Amino acid sequence: QVQPVESGGGLVQAGASLRLSCVASEASERTLSGYHVAWFRQTPGSKREFVAGINWDGRHTYYGDSVQGRFTISKDDSGSTVYLQMNSLTPDDTAVYYCAAHHLSVYGDPQEYTYWGQGTQVSVSS
Repeated sequence: QVQPVESGGGLVQAGASLRLSCVASEASERTLSGYHVAWFRQTPGSKREFVAGINWDGRHTYYGDSVQGRFTISKDDSGSTVYLQMNSLTPDDTAVYYCAAHHLSVYGDPQEYTYWGQGTQVSVSS
């Protein structure tokens, strides 16, 4: 099993960039290297939205329509850290961002995922 842990959130102005990171907690039995990993985001009262996903070997990436061309998901060489580079941020990107892991595939439906991090807040001011 794996317990994702997110970091890198914060408060920025519109147009700025942030990079989020996701790693497996020290208590996890495994690292993220063997998992397909996705980022979701959620605002109060809204459903969790798929942002980006990457397959276990980093060869395939997927993006939600609202972030296509602005966000980039990647893995480090070891595969144990997953990044979400967020550029040209707008106030609409304000949300809690969650990292999720799955051992079979990248899914756009958050209900498919068992392993979730606690989330990191991203706030973008206008």
